[in-house]
Amino acid sequence: MLKKIVILLFVILPCVVSGQVRGKRQQADNRQGTAAQTPASKNTIDTPAAPVPTDTVATIDMYKIITLQRDTILVDTTLTIKRDYATNYLRKDNFGLLQFPNEGQTYNTLFYGLTTYDPFPGFGFKAKHFAYQEVDDINYYNVATPFTEIMYRSVLQQGQILDALFTVNTSPNLNLFIGYKGLRSIGKYINSISSNGNFRVGASYNTTDKRYLLKLHFTGQDFSNQENGGITTITDFEGGEDPYTERERLDVYFRDATSVMKGNRYFVDHYFRLNKTNPNSLLFHHQFNYENKFFNFRQKTLSDRFGDASKSSIDKKTRYNRMYNLVGAAYANETIGTIEFYLEDYTYNYFYYSVILNPDGSIKVPNAINDRIDTYGARYTYQKDKWKGTALVSNSITSQSLTNIDLQLRYKFDERNTVSARFQKMNKLPDLNYQLYQSDYVFYNWSNNFKNEKINSLQLDVKTQWADLSAQYTVLNDHLYFYNSNNTPGLAQFDSLLVKPKQYTGTINYFSVKAGKDIKFLTYFGLDNTVLYQQVQQSDKILNVPQLVTRNTFYYTDRWFQDALQIQSGFTLNYFTKYYANDYNPLLSEFYVQDRRKIGGFPMIDFFVNLKIQEFRLFLKAEHFNSGFTGYDYYSAPNYPYRDFTVRFGIVWDFFS
Repeated sequence: MLKKIVILLFVILPCVVSGQVRGKRQQADNRQGTAAQTPASKNTIDTPAAPVPTDTVATIDMYKIITLQRDTILVDTTLTIKRDYATNYLRKDNFGLLQFPNEGQTYNTLFYGLTTYDPFPGFGFKAKHFAYQEVDDINYYNVATPFTEIMYRSVLQQGQILDALFTVNTSPNLNLFIGYKGLRSIGKYINSISSNGNFRVGASYNTTDKRYLLKLHFTGQDFSNQENGGITTITDFEGGEDPYTERERLDVYFRDATSVMKGNRYFVDHYFRLNKTNPNSLLFHHQFNYENKFFNFRQKTLSDRFGDASKSSIDKKTRYNRMYNLVGAAYANETIGTIEFYLEDYTYNYFYYSVILNPDGSIKVPNAINDRIDTYGARYTYQKDKWKGTALVSNSITSQSLTNIDLQLRYKFDERNTVSARFQKMNKLPDLNYQLYQSDYVFYNWSNNFKNEKINSLQLDVKTQWADLSAQYTVLNDHLYFYNSNNTPGLAQFDSLLVKPKQYTGTINYFSVKAGKDIKFLTYFGLDNTVLYQQVQQSDKILNVPQLVTRNTFYYTDRWFQDALQIQSGFTLNYFTKYYANDYNPLLSEFYVQDRRKIGGFPMIDFFVNLKIQEFRLFLKAEHFNSGFTGYDYYSAPNYPYRDFTVRFGIVWDFFS
């Protein structure tokens, strides 16, 4: 604690001096501007950053972040409450996600509306994918001068999080970027070390006449977590008595189990326009994505929770690779928009190096699933004035019966008022770990042939100067889930963990409404509120969510030392109502449905002080400081406690060379 205070003093001291340096402050103000919070109105690839003369200060609108869909956001150097919410390991607002005890572990999902779907079969092991950067999570850049961003944050006990990005335009047409996010955190409980890494490198290029556009990247990602299975005796935790307030004294289920997932991806997306001069022309589009992953669970000491084992120790690796190609031809017209017809080719191989045999020698559980899926589709895009819309329809050519309809429409009244709607109808192939899984634990071996999941979803988003509102209605049929097959009555501590996949034959209706508003008053004060209401109609307890989730932040903001230092300070309350939260199975790296113990109903209050000096931002937070006096009944899953009170700090520092 003393070390953190000393570091804080060394940070604050220079701000007093910098208050006397008016020239540098003015230069920083030129960079940050109010536009830093607002998406740009045009595609960045169409407006490359020109070289900046040596006697000119580059403004913030010359530093652009570009998504794969070619939406543009300006680099954000501001200090806002929204920025505070996103300064975490995931680098995004994690409202609706409940963190596990240690940084770098998984999250329990409170807000089901965060769930996304892909019609193609996924790898599975979804608990390992919260921090995994998918194709749409990789951004591209266009900058006037070399740009560097560094984010550092302290963790639980020993370790740190560091996320560093460097990007440069070697010419107005070519941008290169490289980044790495690394984490190591010891944690407060036995056998809970996290050691994760996300490496990314890529480029974007366009010819001067915009006839050819290219985006490409490579990612190498690894996630290693010691798995303790949660605490064995919750009464020791909830009692709040010594010596169990020292969390390393609480007994856990596993002392030598570890799960690891690694993945590499090679991605290319490029367009070529047939006509050299006329923008109303044919376009040819190709996208390539090759990805390989593996998941490995290791355990030297066997556990009765998982049943009998065929070996004296556990070490089983699930391997997966896929290759995706899209080839399309589109007609682009400035008046009617762009219509594209395309073909997709998706091949995958999910496999082990062994088979499981029946007593008679026949194959009980095969060693692989592999297939080739071909689809055809059409996509229409329209963007003009205040309207933007897309319509996508795809269907399988091969025998897998895969379909996807995705309709989106947005109307932008002005910068502060937007209405958008989305409808999605999907016939989704099951994730592969539902279909096939092997383990050295005898119970955890299966081969299934589940039906496709059917998903219908309607979403409405309204963003106004008065409040933000979003509503979602989703209908699920043939929903796949994991459940604990041991139904021993009165089993309170989940000593048995015999989890299997299952398909629900009924219909699940899910409805949610989320509202948010940041209220400013008395010049220096604000109250930022986000409230979520959810309701599920189903015959059985399959999809379980808290009915109410809320986050409320009361804060003070001002500028000190002749505007050289910006300060924010306040309190954030997070709360969700009690419900049958899904429990976590580390052997599968999946959450499973349970109906024996509710969690929730406890407040989580943080106190924070955030400071900004030019492009340097400091985030100091006392997390869950109320834990010692509101009761030790806080959990992330039925036998995984939520985090205790801890003081953490982080920095975000932007460099504009």
